[in-house]
Amino acid sequence: MPHLSKQEVAKVRVVKNKKNEDAIMRKKNVVGLGIGVKITNGVPTGKPALVTYVTSKKPLETLEEEDVIPELLDGVETDVIEIGMPTVQPSIKENDLLRTLPSNQLNKRIRPVKGGWSVGHPDITAGTVGAVVFNKEEKNPLKYYILSNNHVLANSNHANIGDPILQPGPVDGGSSPDDQIATLSRFVPIDFTPDKPESEHNNLVDAAIAEGSLQELDREVYWNGYVKGWLKKEEVEVGTVIKKTGRTTGYTTAEITAVDATIDVNFGNNRVARFQDQILTTPFSEGGDSGSLATDSENRAIGLLFAGSPDVTILNQIENVRSLLRIDFV
Repeated sequence: MPHLSKQEVAKVRVVKNKKNEDAIMRKKNVVGLGIGVKITNGVPTGKPALVTYVTSKKPLETLEEEDVIPELLDGVETDVIEIGMPTVQPSIKENDLLRTLPSNQLNKRIRPVKGGWSVGHPDITAGTVGAVVFNKEEKNPLKYYILSNNHVLANSNHANIGDPILQPGPVDGGSSPDDQIATLSRFVPIDFTPDKPESEHNNLVDAAIAEGSLQELDREVYWNGYVKGWLKKEEVEVGTVIKKTGRTTGYTTAEITAVDATIDVNFGNNRVARFQDQILTTPFSEGGDSGSLATDSENRAIGLLFAGSPDVTILNQIENVRSLLRIDFV
C-alpha cells in the first residue's frame, strides 16, 4: 500500500468535516468513513481518497439517489470499500473454538504473563493482554498494569472497579482465585446506541487497565519484544506495516489502509458504538485478539486492537489510549 504524506492526509481531512461526514454516514449500508488510498480495479493508485466503508457494495443502478457516494467531493476523490459489519473481537463461547485452537496458541495459563496471552473479566469469554504499562501519575515504579480493551477487562461498561481479572480468560479455563492476575483499575466508558444517536457519540477508545503484581507481570510482548515508546497519531501513516501478538491468531502483520476513520462497531445485544479517529488495517485478527497492541518495525506502539471483520481490523490510536487512561510504556 503506498504511503500518504501528511499534506495529502490534511487535504482530505478538510473535506472529511462534520457536515460531509454526517451526510455520508446517514447513507444506506454505510458503516465508516476514513482517509486512505484510492483503489482502482483492485490496485492501489497512490492517490489520497475519502474512503466510504459499507456493509455490502451494491450496483449503482440499484441505489436510491440519496445513497450514492459522489465520485468527487469538494475536489477530493472518493472510494467505496465493502467490509461487512465490524464487531468487537472477544473469543466466542462455543466449545468448538477450544477444540480448534492449536496447542501453541496463547490461551493457556502463564506466569508471569506477557503481552499477547489470554485474559478477561469473569463475565466475558476471553481477550488479549496488550502490554504491561504503568500509570504516568504515580511515582511508585513498582506498580504495573495490564492494558487491554474495556470490553475485555470491564465487560463493556458493566464491570466495577476492583473486579478480578483472570488469566487465562474464562473461555480458556480461567475461573478459580488462583487464576486472578489483576484487579480492574480504570476504563474509558463507551457511548452506545440506543442510549444516544451514533452522531452524538464521542468514542475514541475501547480501553481499560488492571493492576497486577510485579512478580506476575512481564513487560515483554510475546514474539514481539519490549515496547520502545509510542507514535503520535500525526506520525501514523497509511501504508505502514505493523505487527501484533494476539490470543487467537498469535503473531501476525498488516498494513495500515486508513487513518482518521469514523466507524460503527457492533458490540452485540443491539449495542452499536461509533468511534472517531481510528486506524483501519488489512485483516490480521480474529475473535479473542481484542486488546492486542500493534507496533511498528521499531516496536513503537501504534494502536490498540479492538474490532474487525473478515475484511478489516480496527485499532484505537495509541496516543488517545495513552492520554485517556493516563498510562505510559517506558
